[in-house]
Amino acid sequence: MQYSQDRENGRQKSKRQGGNKHHFPHFYSFSQFRLPRNWVYLSLSLCLGLWLSACGNPSTPNQSKTNTSPPKEDETKLTFFGVALEQFDQVGRPIWKVKAKEAKYTTDKQMGQAQSPEGELYQDGKVVYQIKAEKADIKQDGKQLFLQGKIVATDPRNGIVFQGNELEWRPQEDLLIVRNQLNGSHKKLQATAQEAKVKTREQRVEFSGGVVAKSTDPKLQMRTEHLIWQIKDDKLFSDRSIQIERYEDHKISGRSQGNAAEINLKTQIAVLQGQAKLELVNPLMQITSNSITWNIQKQNITTNSPIRVFKAAENLTITANQGKMNIRENNVYLTGNVNAVGQRSQSLKSNQLTWYLNKKLLEAQGNVIYHQVAPKLTFQGETAIGNLETENIVVKGGNSGQKVVTEIIPQENR
Repeated sequence: MQYSQDRENGRQKSKRQGGNKHHFPHFYSFSQFRLPRNWVYLSLSLCLGLWLSACGNPSTPNQSKTNTSPPKEDETKLTFFGVALEQFDQVGRPIWKVKAKEAKYTTDKQMGQAQSPEGELYQDGKVVYQIKAEKADIKQDGKQLFLQGKIVATDPRNGIVFQGNELEWRPQEDLLIVRNQLNGSHKKLQATAQEAKVKTREQRVEFSGGVVAKSTDPKLQMRTEHLIWQIKDDKLFSDRSIQIERYEDHKISGRSQGNAAEINLKTQIAVLQGQAKLELVNPLMQITSNSITWNIQKQNITTNSPIRVFKAAENLTITANQGKMNIRENNVYLTGNVNAVGQRSQSLKSNQLTWYLNKKLLEAQGNVIYHQVAPKLTFQGETAIGNLETENIVVKGGNSGQKVVTEIIPQENR
């Protein structure tokens, strides 16, 4: 009877305590992974049962020796379902939230192998990137989040999408790093590289390692080892050797290169610095200088540095202190110490020179000196016009009444 009474009292006590079960939190947090509370009870009950079993059946010395081997890898992994990883800053604002359908937590490596993870990265309490993957290895230490696997990160503010196999989020540094088979896509630019470093507040992307970038308007393809993209300003910068190809109707219309470059996608102006070179397809010619400004939209080329222009069809080279070219009109304007040299070393020097490419015509002004090798002769005057390739040049004295000076050098008898 006493046993029955005690059992009845126990039932009544159990009923009184049973009403508190809804006050427990639904999830239990273990090293930033969350799992249902009743799983914890199950794990504790299982551990308690194993402990009691061990006390009731002590092992023999031989058995204890055989059981001292280290646990297998599977024994150090815990599997959770419906995992949520969250991290907050000092004032309680989120800095990342990642959910996964399933995750395996390795206790020794502090790593979670997550299936179908997705979530958000936050800066100043606002979402700056949305992330998802098929699967990923996740590490977090409270200061940074690291993911490995097929990862997609999207900036909802500007629509840029990064894909890669590694992602690192350092909120204190305002830095997102995506690497390992990186691919970045945007309505204005697509790029592949080894790595991209993103400053989320500035919306600034720094591509490095085998960078190949393509812009949609203008249609350009750029190759370099280092490229910076200011997304808000629509500007690209490179402080390394860079090659740029311009496409029209799916064909290359121009190639350029330099030791550095600045490209404004909005104004469609590219500035090449340091051993800059520009090769045009139509007309077929090459322009080199220490600095070249290429207005792709207006099809103008200008430079205030010493310039060299070469046209292979006429084997004609012209150098000057500065110059500009109108590609649509096929005209070149050169000033300062202009020197045009033809295939047979015939030359035309002047202060200014206009080169009409379609007409193959040169028009020189100021201190003109025309020199010819065979036969040897020299003309000096104020202006000159003609075709240097055919050596058909007319030199005039100008409006001041200055006479043309002609010097004929007879050939020596052999």
